[in-house]
Amino acid sequence: MTRDIRQTASGDRKHVLVTGANGFQGGAVARRLAAEGHAVRGLVRDRAKAAALPAGVTPVDGDLADADALRAAFEGVTHAVVALPLEYDPGTVTRYAGNIAEAAHRAGVRRLVFNANTPVPDEPTPYAGFETRRLAERILLAGPVPVAVVRPPVYLENLFSPWNGPALVDHGVLTYPLPADRKVAWMSHADLARVAARALDDDVPTGRAWPVGGAEPLTGPELAAVFARVLGREVSYLPLEVRVFEEALGRALTPGTAAGVAGVYHYAASSRAPGLLAPRPADTESVFGVRLTPVAEWIRAQPWGDRAW
Repeated sequence: MTRDIRQTASGDRKHVLVTGANGFQGGAVARRLAAEGHAVRGLVRDRAKAAALPAGVTPVDGDLADADALRAAFEGVTHAVVALPLEYDPGTVTRYAGNIAEAAHRAGVRRLVFNANTPVPDEPTPYAGFETRRLAERILLAGPVPVAVVRPPVYLENLFSPWNGPALVDHGVLTYPLPADRKVAWMSHADLARVAARALDDDVPTGRAWPVGGAEPLTGPELAAVFARVLGREVSYLPLEVRVFEEALGRALTPGTAAGVAGVYHYAASSRAPGLLAPRPADTESVFGVRLTPVAEWIRAQPWGDRAW
């Protein structure tokens, strides 16, 4: 059974802290929770960026590296949805996760959802993008606060961006650093928000990680065919070499951050764990009681002609 956005009864009202609420993913989560009638705080490290918070979300100062400030931000919070920034140093991630666990415990948080922001393979890998998230999961799950971990694959919003949107609209080329035959359950930020909000409810089991994804596992050419049908033009899929992707990312971010992000795609491009990015949609819908958005529906909702990216 799916649950639409509704005004929460006062007895069900949660006081939720959301990290990264001035960004795309955390913002979608905070917006969803506020629309459901919960009291939502958005953790901001830079108060100047508080204006980017969704309507109805209260800014609260804090930094994952500052244990004292984080404890203050968690005061009065009953639930939390947290994610880590693009940080892939094990020591830093250990400190962040430990500070979150300790602050949540001191505040008496009843349930915490950790968005790992990536699938995590069963086997150890040489890639910090996976292993630092595995480390954070381990720390949070070992703490006294009930924790549900969600592991999304790849976001549809990555395609509606300055890196992909122009090529799609101008040239009918969909390019991404994944092999053409790799199935991916592309997930929207709105669907992530639905899943995270539901994971805060008591009927969703804690103490484990849940692979989650979108409504349709598609190969690159299959995804291009959906775009072609909706946009009414020919669209072809062009696999991008991960090395080229990493080099381009390194010009916008630090080399360490680029390597952390690209490691996920290096692994996905290999023959190992071919289903890593394609969790079963029925499992996500069953566990979390949500309706996942079909890819065509998501494409139709984007203002491609407005050059909004």
